[in-house]
Amino acid sequence: MQVKDKVWLITGAASGMGGACAKMITENGGKVIIADINVKKGRKFAEQLGDNAIFIKTDVTSEEDAAHTVADAMAHFGKLDGLINCAALGVAEKILNKKSTHSLEHFSRVVQINLIGTFNMLKQAADQLRSNEPNTDGECGVIINTASIAGFEGQVGQAAYSASKAGISGLTLPAARELSRYGIRVVTIAPGLFETPLYESLPESAKAELGEMTPFPQRLGHPSEYAALARQIIENPMLNGETIRLDGALRLPPNL
Repeated sequence: MQVKDKVWLITGAASGMGGACAKMITENGGKVIIADINVKKGRKFAEQLGDNAIFIKTDVTSEEDAAHTVADAMAHFGKLDGLINCAALGVAEKILNKKSTHSLEHFSRVVQINLIGTFNMLKQAADQLRSNEPNTDGECGVIINTASIAGFEGQVGQAAYSASKAGISGLTLPAARELSRYGIRVVTIAPGLFETPLYESLPESAKAELGEMTPFPQRLGHPSEYAALARQIIENPMLNGETIRLDGALRLPPNL
């Protein structure tokens, strides 16, 4: 499948890796739906991208919101060709603190947004994609999810985040196998340490120190590099049912 002339729904697209994907797609002749909970940033970004982008406020944990977002995308652009799931939440909290234990509410919230939100958007998008006219490969749509290398080497304080991201990796193959009968591919990207809003408040020296953990290149990843891999997944029909690490050979230690 090509990016050009296709319509892509991207969650968490008001900034970070989702924003980089929206920019990549519009620059290559595609159209995007910026689905994000942040109204101010989402609307502003959609305006910057021009007529080939719209913003729809979306809570990925809401089944009603997900259905409305897909319906609104269809109403505006007349079709939907793919989904890129980038919406996520990270909470650093130990299972056992000095005086208490990990908040169950915090754990549930992270899993709700990262894992259940990913599945919620995936099923709503897939329901629409299966009605598309297949291309010469029989392909009707592409779904890209975002896990993390923390799903493989979770660090102290990452119990909730790591569990949610490992769940996304675990979802990938069964989803790809099931949706193959409808001509829908499912691939997951597991990024390492990337320049995202999570690190915006850090001083440059701290970012450089984090980047030096990566064997090569010794820096934080750029969101545009995530978007470049997303484009390759879209365009390469043999990429399916896989979780691809994008981490510069980084393997996380127990503690940062």
